[in-house]
Amino acid sequence: MRNPIRRFLSCSRGNAALELGIIFPIFVTLIVGVTQYGLAIFQVMEAGYAAQVGANYAATNGFKAGAIQTAVTSATSLASVTAPAPTQACGCASTSGISSATCGSTCPGTGAGPAGTYVTVNASVAYSPALPGIPSPFNASTVVRIK
Repeated sequence: MRNPIRRFLSCSRGNAALELGIIFPIFVTLIVGVTQYGLAIFQVMEAGYAAQVGANYAATNGFKAGAIQTAVTSATSLASVTAPAPTQACGCASTSGISSATCGSTCPGTGAGPAGTYVTVNASVAYSPALPGIPSPFNASTVVRIK
């Protein structure tokens, strides 16, 4: 009676299959997670790029809201890129950002010039990951002075 039990406990056939059965789900989950986060980072970069393309268009051609939105949506091959209407405002640049000012007024400070015209371009990319934990949509914004 002891001989069959001892033989059963010392048998190592099938250990590789058992180890693979334990490790495989963990490995697949890691691969899918890395892939999902990689795709999310790619889409964040594409949203930023699309906003920059819209800002470059505004800097080159002036404020034309429809054309800027077209430049944003055409900047990338992602179908989920949307471009809210760009905004135009006058302001003065400072170390803490752009403060609102009346168009044509003089900015405060030594050697400061007239208030500039700034365009804010936004881009948004919707993303639906297979795993939870990645917020969506991804939004990007770029501000450029056009005058």
